[in-house]
Amino acid sequence: MDNELTLVAESLRKRGFDVEICATKEEAAEKVMAIAKDATSVGFGGSRTLAELQLPEKMAAAGKTILRHGDPDLTPEQKMEVMRQELTCDLFLLSANALTQDGRIVNIDGNGNRVAASIFGPQEVVFVVGRNKLVDGGIDDAILRIKTEACALNCRRLGRKTPCAVTGVCADCDSPDRICRATVILERRPTRTPSTVILVDENLGF
Repeated sequence: MDNELTLVAESLRKRGFDVEICATKEEAAEKVMAIAKDATSVGFGGSRTLAELQLPEKMAAAGKTILRHGDPDLTPEQKMEVMRQELTCDLFLLSANALTQDGRIVNIDGNGNRVAASIFGPQEVVFVVGRNKLVDGGIDDAILRIKTEACALNCRRLGRKTPCAVTGVCADCDSPDRICRATVILERRPTRTPSTVILVDENLGF
């Protein structure tokens, strides 16, 4: 197993997180399904990583109630209701936009629902993080990674009309469609939220 993942895992454990290291996305999906064994409702933060693991489909096949606000069939009102339900689900799944070597998890949101659910509300939270989300430095490097690699791709995925969706470069814009609105840095596991980080030795998501 990659030594970098082992070092990051140890840093995360020191910060109070449970940690699993998986060689492949298939192994990671099996770990998540095992964690979800007793969960009835499963919420999904917007994440290409979770889609690549086919976790929504696997959870549905296992009979779970799926809370996925990104479902294109939802009306705006239904989407808002699902986002609220995600805040009190049994298990909330998401990824990280960046993860520092010393074990700090960094996410940037537009609505704030994903980062809110990662802090408090769900009975349990699981982060699934590919090795491409790791940064060598600290918080500044994490935010730089997000602004230069993740945000433009996410804006394009979501069909947002932002400068970065066109140029691929963050312009710290004032666009109404801007998705960089709430930045959350998890320095430690939130006190009342059992949280597991699954590190995957593959590139996943943006």
